[in-house]
Amino acid sequence: MPELLTVNGLEKNFKGLKAVNGFSAKLSENQIYGLIGTNGAGKTTVINMLSGVLKPSAGSVFFRGIEITGERPDKIAKLGILRTYQNLRLFKKVSVLQNVMIGAQIDKSYSNIEAILGMTRFRQEERKLEEKALNMLELMGIEDYAKERADSLPYGAQRKLEIARILAASPKLLLLDEPAAGLNPQESLELVQRLKKIREEFELAILLIEHDMKVVMSLCEYIYAMAAGQIIAEGEPKVIREDPKVIEAYLGRAKKDA
Repeated sequence: MPELLTVNGLEKNFKGLKAVNGFSAKLSENQIYGLIGTNGAGKTTVINMLSGVLKPSAGSVFFRGIEITGERPDKIAKLGILRTYQNLRLFKKVSVLQNVMIGAQIDKSYSNIEAILGMTRFRQEERKLEEKALNMLELMGIEDYAKERADSLPYGAQRKLEIARILAASPKLLLLDEPAAGLNPQESLELVQRLKKIREEFELAILLIEHDMKVVMSLCEYIYAMAAGQIIAEGEPKVIREDPKVIEAYLGRAKKDA
């Protein structure tokens, strides 16, 4: 299977504190990966380095054979690595549809002058963006909210909206930071099914941070487990589920309940 992302020995230091120490991983196309660990394990710091929010103190990142270590977030996004955040980052005062259209504009071909003057190519592109945005809303099951303001949606629908918005930017690698946070069990189950459908339809790779072990074990095909900034175990869900270090540090009762 083609290799999409290669991470070699990533490190991040904050004023003498090593938040991430020697993180290495290989992600293939069209696969779903999990990154687990308790608070402070370094998971979000890893995602921040992969997406360009933070520059690594050491190590390297290659995406489709191109080194992207320390590149700007906008350049990394245009290459096809898109992400969500733990805290929702929606445009709250505009419509749900407009939120997704904003995400889709990463691929726009018209100039700012054409947009200001409302020229033909701008109007054609806007129609395409709207159609694409509506398709993303339908994929996430929130098309009925298209005309509503983003901040009027229930929390679970806002989570779906954030994913719809970054899907509109045509990612090749989707980084999800706790997508099931705040969802009830039924919403979490639905999220798992929708993410599986997204992977199949778009043939993209997904790397998600998640504390809900039922979500992780039912969705991910390969899992990295972290503690104190380092990977302590990696492998398929069955391997992680049975690893004594992982059970002790992270799963606990979840292993019995899952």
